[in-house]
Amino acid sequence: MAGSIVIGAGMVGLATAWHLQEQGVEVTVIDRTGVAAGSSWGNAGYLTPGKTIPLADPSLWTYGPRALMDPNAALHVPFRVDPGLWSFLAQFAARGTMRAWHRAMAALTPIDNIALGAFDELTHRGVDSWTREGPYVIGFTAEAHAAAFVDEAARVASHGQVVPVTRIDDPRSMVRQLSDAVKVAYRLDGQRFLEPGPFVQALGDAVVARGATLRTGDTVTGVSSHGVPTVILNSSERLSADSVVIATGAWLPHLARTLGVKVRVQAGRGYSFSVDTEQPIDYPVYFPSQRIACTPYQGRFRIAGTMEFRRPDEPLQARRVQSIVNEARTLFTGMDLDERHDEWVGSRPVTPDGLPLIGATRAEGVYVAGGHGMWGIVLGPATGKLLAKQIVTGEIDPILEPFNPLR
Repeated sequence: MAGSIVIGAGMVGLATAWHLQEQGVEVTVIDRTGVAAGSSWGNAGYLTPGKTIPLADPSLWTYGPRALMDPNAALHVPFRVDPGLWSFLAQFAARGTMRAWHRAMAALTPIDNIALGAFDELTHRGVDSWTREGPYVIGFTAEAHAAAFVDEAARVASHGQVVPVTRIDDPRSMVRQLSDAVKVAYRLDGQRFLEPGPFVQALGDAVVARGATLRTGDTVTGVSSHGVPTVILNSSERLSADSVVIATGAWLPHLARTLGVKVRVQAGRGYSFSVDTEQPIDYPVYFPSQRIACTPYQGRFRIAGTMEFRRPDEPLQARRVQSIVNEARTLFTGMDLDERHDEWVGSRPVTPDGLPLIGATRAEGVYVAGGHGMWGIVLGPATGKLLAKQIVTGEIDPILEPFNPLR
């Protein structure tokens, strides 16, 4: 093939570009801001296939209504007239059954199982960055909450994943900063983590070093395929290629909906910040009940959380940062939560059924890769590898069949 245009320079877009290059394709990457400018930068950097699971489950029916009334809850929905948002939430809630959870988990498991190997392929072949083994420390303030996590891990394992979960006798033996409120802890092995911004930047550098053209500051306003796939920029410039990949995260519907991709993609915004700690913390820490995910990050400790359903370009809501701080104060000691660095909000692309959108649109030669929800980082390289193969050979890997964007 002569060339491909990839719209979006996050993990998914750049991984697709890298794998297209592996297939001998010349690539141009376009992003309106820059590399890792969206949700690829400030997330927790979790590479946890064992936790890459459907977002909706039966607990949504009990947790959801309580969360709407709790200003500190991780789930936040603004009360406003927004028919599109409320339609999405109705579809999302309808998947809050165990039957739907197992159906989605069966679809996710095959790509989960190749996710970490896809990172090794990148780092062994020129991407100058790293991934690191855990273990993860999973903390709880009550035994009942821990039991729900262990049950969930068993359900994931029943679909064919290896999810090694072991109880820790003393929660503070691995992370001394855990407060006395943390009564129960488990370690989760077999998973990794990374520093997401630096990793995605290294991936972008590798793609450029292989000969790609990276155009930043250009906004794509449309994609057409009348004879040849064509990208239209805000400057009215038109760029044509043998194939076009739309990998724009929560903004994917702006370009893909007119191409037959009708599955709604809703921005599920996450927040994070980093803090200094009196003593280093060596392991990622996760609190499932509070939905707080923490990771060592460039000498500090990154704390992330919240699922806020707003429009993707709305400004950061300081109240959401404060809600994470309020929860973290009860869970940690030995860190200065008032001196925060790199406060951030990023818009994750959430679909109602919890499955990504990967594959061809109705426009010949135009493809999408997105809708991964919270799992764009961990599934990005595997997504790029599978989609690049489909673009070049025309063969759809069975792993991708449940993720048909025209479903």
